[in-house]
Amino acid sequence: MTANEIKQLQIAACKVRMGVIEGTHGAKAGHPGGSLSAADVFTYLYFQEMKVDPANPRWEERDRFVLSKGHTAPGLYAALALRGFFPWEDLPTLRHIDSYLQGHPNMNTVPGVDMSTGSLGQGVSAAAGMALAAKYKKESHRVYTLLGDGEIQEGQVWEAFMLAHHYKLDNFCAIIDNNGLQIDGRVADVMSPYPIDRKLEAFGFFTQVVDGHDFEALESAFAAARETKGVPSAIILKTTKGKGVSFMEDKAGWHGKAPNDEEYAIAMAELNARLAELEGK
Repeated sequence: MTANEIKQLQIAACKVRMGVIEGTHGAKAGHPGGSLSAADVFTYLYFQEMKVDPANPRWEERDRFVLSKGHTAPGLYAALALRGFFPWEDLPTLRHIDSYLQGHPNMNTVPGVDMSTGSLGQGVSAAAGMALAAKYKKESHRVYTLLGDGEIQEGQVWEAFMLAHHYKLDNFCAIIDNNGLQIDGRVADVMSPYPIDRKLEAFGFFTQVVDGHDFEALESAFAAARETKGVPSAIILKTTKGKGVSFMEDKAGWHGKAPNDEEYAIAMAELNARLAELEGK
């Protein structure tokens, strides 16, 4: 990527973070912390990596994405809206009774959502099934799934990983948002999943550990995953929960709490300042 392309992705990621704050503030509920830590990978997937068509969300040849950590729907919705799948102005309707943007992704109501998720561990299993189906049907699309590092404490996750290796699903890419925090505190204290990379390697995955906020690192990692044949890929993202909003960064308390009016104003001021910096204003 050129320097300008990287800057455009940084601008888009900043806007995705703004969408997360807009959505969770509008809902008075939701999960901003993990949405913010994953904002860069959401941006990279939808603006650089995946074959998608906002005008035709069910395009048969599209790459598939499954948000296994479905509670971070605010981040996914912001990326989808910015990419043009539905109006940006709808983000503040998050979780409202009459809104199609519910607290977890619903493939029946939200354009661009490929799988309804929420129960942790189930999304990755569905993604592995999609990749297996694509292999059987000799289709060329890839399947990506994003998991939380707390989510991989679920046994079902490792059953899905075992299946992906057994069937040589080299069209399958598991992405783990390793921000180090879950609802109850540090993942290392609650139920340590470490060393995540060595465990995935033991399950037969081509495994990479990268800075999840570095677009050049993301580009290299996803390129290597695409080029790997015969085994599934895993990309472990080292990230900061709440990234981009100073008072939310690395705070477990922002796992599932929405900003109030004062916090919303502070967060948006910080993000607007970052956006102006990136745009050279």
